[in-house]
Amino acid sequence: MTILVLASASAVRARLLREAGVPFEVRPAGVDEDEIKTSLLAEGAGPAAIADALAELKAVRVSTKHPQTLVLGCDQVLVFEGKVVDKSPNLIEARALLQRLRGKQHVLVTSCVLAKGGSVIWRRREEAALRMRPFGDKFLEDYLSAEGEAILSSVGCYHLEGRGAQLFEQVQGDYFAVLGLPLIPLLAALREHGVIEK
Repeated sequence: MTILVLASASAVRARLLREAGVPFEVRPAGVDEDEIKTSLLAEGAGPAAIADALAELKAVRVSTKHPQTLVLGCDQVLVFEGKVVDKSPNLIEARALLQRLRGKQHVLVTSCVLAKGGSVIWRRREEAALRMRPFGDKFLEDYLSAEGEAILSSVGCYHLEGRGAQLFEQVQGDYFAVLGLPLIPLLAALREHGVIEK
């Protein structure tokens, strides 16, 4: 069996792989995502190009250090009103973001790349459109109190697989991609590369 390495510290991506029965190791790429994103935006790159570039950089960087292994790099970008949104550093900014997203639609762009020996051998990008319901202020405060700083790991300050589902009135797109990993096409690629049985 080929070994898969997840070049990410994402607990959600690791859980999705583990629950799907995929054997893997975690080796975060350690890239400065904010710096790279800022540089790409200054060059006029769009959200899809940013997600693709970050996913590829993570996969290639780790696969260069471990050339015999298959490495999975992923990234997700949130687009709201035509602009890329950064992760909220604290609950005050999380509240402000959720107030802005409330009652409106945003898009999540999720990109995944498999690399081996420093070269990309597979890539996939998915986009999902999510519309938040016009929730009240009391609901928002209860949500922030219940979820706490755990939501800061998500660019949209929600986990769709948990209480965050209550924020939405419509989700269009692949559920797994919203969580950060287009799992079904990835599993097909992993079967082709001998990570899991065909």
